[in-house]
Amino acid sequence: MSHTDVRPARTAGPGEMLRFWRGRRRRSQLDLALAAGVSARHLSFVETGRSGASRELLGALADALEIPLRERNALLLAAGYAPAYTERSLDDPDLAPVREALARLVAAHDPYPALVVDRWGDVRLANAPASALLSGLDPAVLGPPPNVHRVCLHPAGLAPRIRNLAQWRGHLLHRLERQVRMTADRRLVALLAECRDYPAPEGTALPSPGSDVLLPLVLDTDDGTLRFHSVVSTFGAPHDVTLAELALETFLPADDATRAALTARAGR
Repeated sequence: MSHTDVRPARTAGPGEMLRFWRGRRRRSQLDLALAAGVSARHLSFVETGRSGASRELLGALADALEIPLRERNALLLAAGYAPAYTERSLDDPDLAPVREALARLVAAHDPYPALVVDRWGDVRLANAPASALLSGLDPAVLGPPPNVHRVCLHPAGLAPRIRNLAQWRGHLLHRLERQVRMTADRRLVALLAECRDYPAPEGTALPSPGSDVLLPLVLDTDDGTLRFHSVVSTFGAPHDVTLAELALETFLPADDATRAALTARAGR
């Protein structure tokens, strides 16, 4: 394990945090200094604690290092500044318009499954078609709250129903690995380790080239075998930690048979 894998403790100073993120992003001091418009000497002094950093400089460094909003607040607090981004529960009254907009979004995708997940893949909102796909699963796997990675890959979850589990497992693990790289979130690190420990399906052959433009989710259901394409959408330019960490994931029919089956189910 390298120093870039070990996240600084909550009591770490801003210099230690900056060194961590710079190492994680594989940026040299000179490269980062040029990107933030500061001398490499001054950046070196900031990282070693010999010099302080202004709020503006920390913001420029965080932009250059693509530090997530939650971690930017921690960096500012470590330097003695107030957080720049609000962090509220989705149940906060001030976020009521956002909750209503998200509820309308997931409902508008009916009869196709749609759900809203947070940074860790926990489901915060789901429409009826998405909930229907989870019927009959072990309640222990469903949470609360349900976690999309656990629900898909756990042997008591959807895993036995996923026809192309080897490929879908690889897709989800890759997505989790990218989240870990971007955030260094300890909870995500633990979730990734948990999902890797679930039994791996036999066979790792990928679909033949050209067989699918996108990797589909092929799922056995009471309505037959359904094929979905997943689309993930996020908020643009959020200034709230909660909103920055939310994503809308929709599952669109990948063929006419799936479209017909979902439409028929909605009619029933």
